[in-house]
Amino acid sequence: MSFTDELADIGDPIWDAIVAHPMVEQLGEGTLDESPFRYWVRQDYVYLVEYARVFALGAANAPDLQRMGTFAELLDSTINTEMDLHRSYAAEFGISEAELAATDPSPTTQAYTDFLVRIAATGSFGDLVAALLPCMWGFNETATRLDATGRPDHEGYSEWIAMYAGEEFTELTEWCKELMDDVAADATAAERERYRDIFETSARYEYRFWDAAWREEGWGI
Repeated sequence: MSFTDELADIGDPIWDAIVAHPMVEQLGEGTLDESPFRYWVRQDYVYLVEYARVFALGAANAPDLQRMGTFAELLDSTINTEMDLHRSYAAEFGISEAELAATDPSPTTQAYTDFLVRIAATGSFGDLVAALLPCMWGFNETATRLDATGRPDHEGYSEWIAMYAGEEFTELTEWCKELMDDVAADATAAERERYRDIFETSARYEYRFWDAAWREEGWGI
């Protein structure tokens, strides 16, 4: 049994809860009101800025040149490709670049990104990979499950499913899972237990990120 097989025991109930959440369920059906999705798009843009910092720290802390290069490529792709695509995607929902740039992080976005950057900055390389993995795995699993039931007529939601269930993102997810298995193979029992805890926290934040969008969460004060 690989280490990510063990992590699947932690992640699967959380992926189940995400797919069963009304936000995701209605996205898959094409019936989701666009207001919470526009909220999600704006918060995801804020998230990507901090996600890029995690890739930068991954490159800095990578134990060999090959992994350093991969994280550097992911950093470049996130900043120069994915964020441009995100701006174009947002425009389809009537969200301007200025609105994206002016988005304040919600309490959940702030907490999640603070957690990721703290782990990446102060933890080991293995800690960073464990924190990073749920975002890729959770999106890929969610989109793949939605895709299996048939894509909705709503073009924007169908595009989201196609992107994250697609071959390119699936390959990226598999790369990150394999990296986690490689790192865990040389880890102590205590380190592996810490990886499990970090993975579970990130996976729980994945659920809360969807839930925050559904509620259009604000600070309240």
